[in-house]
This record gives sequence, structure tokens and C-alpha cells, in this order.
Amino acid sequence: MSDPIPPPRFAVRRLAPLFAIAATAAAFLALGGERMIGFAALAAHRAWLQGLVMRWGTAAVLVYIAAYALLTALSVPGAAVLTIAGGLLFGPWLGGFSAVVGATLGAGAVFLAARAGLAGLAARAGPRAARIEAGFRADAFNYLLVLRLVPLFPFWLVNLVAGMAGMRLLPYLAATFLGIIPGALVYAGLGSGLGHVLARGQTPDLAILFRPGLLVPLLGLALLALLPVGYRRWQGRRI
Repeated sequence: MSDPIPPPRFAVRRLAPLFAIAATAAAFLALGGERMIGFAALAAHRAWLQGLVMRWGTAAVLVYIAAYALLTALSVPGAAVLTIAGGLLFGPWLGGFSAVVGATLGAGAVFLAARAGLAGLAARAGPRAARIEAGFRADAFNYLLVLRLVPLFPFWLVNLVAGMAGMRLLPYLAATFLGIIPGALVYAGLGSGLGHVLARGQTPDLAILFRPGLLVPLLGLALLALLPVGYRRWQGRRI
């Protein structure tokens, strides 16, 4: 029997992409960037943004996707407001789809940085951590799909854990893309009716995903995603 493959050798230089992302995010927040993506800023600049969309057309969608990807890669708060902005500017379907594409691209950048710098650390932490990592990698797509469908953990944290586990890129992108579609469409739908909300002097309910009417279907989808994992485990015990 061949010897097990040792985990990749750790080197500080492998953390350079993560350090660069963290430093850029810190600078963005220190300069007050978080205020630029808050609901108050969206309400204040709504007419200006809609004017840009009318003038730029398709280019406005591409700029929105790029901005969403950049802010997702920086892991700064404000994803819900950005998605609402997409619904406001482009409608629920195009806005929601653009938000999903931008979030997936940004998450992919963080994932690659985390995988380059953190992959193999679980194996070095001991056999128990190595077994957990191996279990995650065996059913990584299903586990990640559940974590995206039901956002119980911060988006950025899931990106780092998936990279640390050494998940492959294409399954990661696919699970991320599919898993965030329901939430993105909900928030983009809120954005499409933002004008009426502002006219009443109200703000959108950013906790809407955790209302029973929406959370229960999401939990149902998450359970469906876990069924193949449970079936494989059950088959393994029978053999």
C-alpha cells in the first residue's frame, strides 16, 4: 500500500492573496465605504442611479456585476442592499440574476485565495480535523449547497472554510451559484418595489429570508440537498 500524500507545505507567501484582500477591505471600511452601500445611500441616490442605467444600457448591468463581485471579494457587509439595488435598477429577474453572477464571481476569488493560503491546514491540525476535512470534501457540493440555501453562517466564512477544505473550483462555483438564487430573487423582488416602500416612508425588511413563509421552503430544499449524502452513508453501512 502506498504512503499517504503529505499535506502541502505551509509558506507565509501563500497567504499573500488573503492579506491583500483583508488590507483592501480594511482600507475600504476606514474610508467610509460601508456608507456607500447602505440603504440610506441607495434611497438618496436612487434617481441618479436609475438615470445611469437608462443612459448606459447593457454596460450598466456589467458594471453592477463587476461592483458586486469586487465587494463580495472584499467580504464587506451589504450584500442584501446590493441585491435590492439590482432589483430596483434592473427588475427582479435581471437584477437577481446579475446579483447571483456577481456574488459567485466574488466568492470564487475569495475561495481561490483561501485555498492557496489555507488548504492543508486541517490535515496538519490532527487526525480528527483531517477526517472532518475528508468528509466535507467527499460531499462538498451538497454541504455547500445547504450552507448557501440557508445562510446560517456568514458568506465570507463559508468561502474560507471551503477553501481550507481544498474543495474543487467548479463544484464550489456551481453550489454557490445555485444555492444563492432563491435569496437573491427574494431581495431583488423587494428592490423592484422599492419606490412604493420609500413613498410610505418605510425600509425593506432585510430579515425577510428568516420569516417562516420563506425559511421553511429553503429548509426543505436544504434537506433535499442532503438526501444524497444520507443515502450514501446508509449504503456504506450496509456494505
